[in-house]
Amino acid sequence: MAPSLYRPQDAGDSLRREIVIVGAGLAGLFLALKLAPARVSVMSPTPLGIAAASAWAQGGLAAALSPEDSPEAHAADTIAVGGGLVDPVAARILAEEGPARIRDLLELGVAFDRSPDGSLRLSLEAAHSFPRVARVGGDLVGKAIMDALTNAVRASAQIEILEGLRAISLLEDGKGGISGIAATRNDGGLVRLHADQTILAMGGAGGLFRLTTNPREARGQGFAMAFRAGALIADPEFVQFHPTAMDVDTDPAPLATEALRGEGAILVDDRGRAFMGDYDPRADLAPRDVVSRAIGAEMAAGRQVFLDGRAAIGDHFPTEFPVVFEAAMKAGCDPRRAPIPVAPAAHYHMGGIVTDLRGKTSLDGLWACGECAATGAHGANRLASNSLLEAVVFAARIAESLHGEQRDTAPASDFAPVSVMPDAEMQPLRAAMTAHAGVVRDEAGLSAALDLAGQMSERFPGALALVAATQILEAALARQESRGAHFRADYPDTVPEARHSFRLRTTPVSPSPVEG
Repeated sequence: MAPSLYRPQDAGDSLRREIVIVGAGLAGLFLALKLAPARVSVMSPTPLGIAAASAWAQGGLAAALSPEDSPEAHAADTIAVGGGLVDPVAARILAEEGPARIRDLLELGVAFDRSPDGSLRLSLEAAHSFPRVARVGGDLVGKAIMDALTNAVRASAQIEILEGLRAISLLEDGKGGISGIAATRNDGGLVRLHADQTILAMGGAGGLFRLTTNPREARGQGFAMAFRAGALIADPEFVQFHPTAMDVDTDPAPLATEALRGEGAILVDDRGRAFMGDYDPRADLAPRDVVSRAIGAEMAAGRQVFLDGRAAIGDHFPTEFPVVFEAAMKAGCDPRRAPIPVAPAAHYHMGGIVTDLRGKTSLDGLWACGECAATGAHGANRLASNSLLEAVVFAARIAESLHGEQRDTAPASDFAPVSVMPDAEMQPLRAAMTAHAGVVRDEAGLSAALDLAGQMSERFPGALALVAATQILEAALARQESRGAHFRADYPDTVPEARHSFRLRTTPVSPSPVEG
């Protein structure tokens, strides 16, 4: 039986690598391929492609690829949605480098949908000025990309795949930098993987919530490890809730992609009334935070909410949106004949580990990309289909920065003690996070959830999910305004002068007296 608490003095295996990527989703695998010909190790707790949130993505990648569109327009849309917190330089980089990254994926064999003339078929999604979302098979983009990347990585002689290792802590070099990662094997054994350069590409935090579209295991471990090691964290309170998760009592909740509304599907209440026009002139194509709060208000008023695609998509569901169709049918709903019950669910974490525009964190030897990173591209509210794009754009920038980068590190094994918490123990906090840190928040609810996280931390000191949840709750409690995806019922107005919130560990993490 694995111990409940891992400490620096615990015995374990010790390995040495030059570059270690922690995480095998889109950001991690794309980065590994871009680092060629350098040798690199990719660490994953599961076999490649299994349980990666990237494989679940349904929408697509947004990029200015049509003659009428432009990177300037894409960047402007990104900034407009971000609640005043988007770094305009990061938005410009995302928009300008996006088309080249789409071409990279095409070269890797990703079969994006095509129009009859052979050009990429581009879809319109909420808050975009132009159709610019490249998709695969309607809603199969995540699976298609991950299949292509997995095949390429497995075929690469320069990439070492370390499956069955679950990261628990960054290794500190004693000089304020990072020298690798501590991980556990499936049998509970401890492994120290020493590295000159460590890149976190560990995904998001949606699994901290009871109602989520993310894998349950995605619980903010990446930014929690970075915080415990002393890295700067930004804006953890900004959690985006996807407005149309299927409300079918499954965990995680299947996603009804935003592309459905882009194709004309509409939100209706249990009387069949289209209500989004009551909340925003853009109706069903309003930004995600607006739509999520509108659905939340309808549900709070006692009305069930549905996504009706019968007229817009109808019999084309099986071919145009096969993933949505299969999930709905499995839940007992035929979307060709009946609307799909939906509710907002935790979907994407805008906050995370602060990086510069090259992906470097505040700690020497540590880089971050993908959802665990805060690059400045999303601000308080991510634009639809910018997430996969950000992963590949900034992964490529890290690869460019690391080519020829030299760093000498002495082997180190220092890390903060960390508990491994059973999944069943997380369920009360997940319920509290959905209830009190969801679409609508207030002081009383956030305080109650924070108290619960504190009580659980006494039993499971250093548990990464609890560290992550605490950072989200504390930051949400401190932000006494509403902005983007963060809405406080007790502070409904935006405070113009309020900006980014930063989290930095102010006290050293001392060894815990709790024995495992």
